[in-house]
Amino acid sequence: MYSRPADILSIKHEELRGISRTVAEIEWLLLILVLLYQVFGGPAFEDQAAISTGLFFYAAFVLAFRYTNFYTNESGWKIGIETFAMTLFITWTLWFTGKLASPLLNAYLLVIITSALALGRLATMLEMALIAACFGLLGEYSSVSKLLPLAYIGGLVAQFAPMLLVAYVTTMFSADIRFGLNQARLLSETDDLTGLYNMRGFTIMADRLFAHAVRYNRPASMLMIDSDNLKSVNDVHGHEAGNRLLKTVAKCIETELRHTDVLARFGGDEFVALLPETPAERAAEIAQRILNSVTTAPLAYDGRRIETSVSIGIACYPEDGRSIDAIQGRADRAMYLAKEQGRNRVMKFVP
Repeated sequence: MYSRPADILSIKHEELRGISRTVAEIEWLLLILVLLYQVFGGPAFEDQAAISTGLFFYAAFVLAFRYTNFYTNESGWKIGIETFAMTLFITWTLWFTGKLASPLLNAYLLVIITSALALGRLATMLEMALIAACFGLLGEYSSVSKLLPLAYIGGLVAQFAPMLLVAYVTTMFSADIRFGLNQARLLSETDDLTGLYNMRGFTIMADRLFAHAVRYNRPASMLMIDSDNLKSVNDVHGHEAGNRLLKTVAKCIETELRHTDVLARFGGDEFVALLPETPAERAAEIAQRILNSVTTAPLAYDGRRIETSVSIGIACYPEDGRSIDAIQGRADRAMYLAKEQGRNRVMKFVP
């Protein structure tokens, strides 16, 4: 399956951005929950100042982390720090609202669910260990623990066990959902035969990279690549041979590209590649390497040696167009000119 590390990182970054927005909503929900509890007379009067202090510092932490560019890059570590701070804030609030008898005890579930959805199984286990330690701290000063230690331990386990179950179930569901989404993405954005991007996947990745080239005025090139003899191979040797030929051509192209390039099957016997940070001269060198690679890799099928070649058209940003559609159209025209002039050659678009 064709998969570039740069593409995977981009997808993970998008996922983290979505998860991060959800974490922010959970943080504000927690703040509102504690504030409402305080406003409507839940804690004792002498404890309200301590709770207000906790609200102030936790709100300041959230604002600093999210809205003052204190930490701008989304990452699993950032979310981990936020869940740790959330746990400390909840523990502080519980200390002044009844400890393990506090009606806000189940606020720990917000931490557990956040960690299970965003950070995975290992991080959730560490969060559960931290919450268990907080349970022990909150229960250590309970008078019940001194009078009835066995009853106290049993009650502690009974309170903690549902949270452990929620952590397990949420983590399992999260893993299943993420696997399903990844499979759906692969099916919707890749070509079944070659494992390359299909045009939907190519458009998603190419638009992003091309926008970067336009924004920073950086060169970019596009290659349109056509298999010269797929039709004759299909007619003489059958469609299975044609399919194997396409796979061979796709592999030859892929081996000559960089991890930052984006390659897709355009349809039929055509392929398209976007080469960011690549001027015309460099694109011509890469195209020639692709042509040589295909020419020197004949297909062995049914005891026969099937020669093959490709025709390649090149168009570049900014000299050949200011939009990705213009560049692609002109690379396509250059490719057809290469076929008209005898095939098995590279042609640069000329206005």
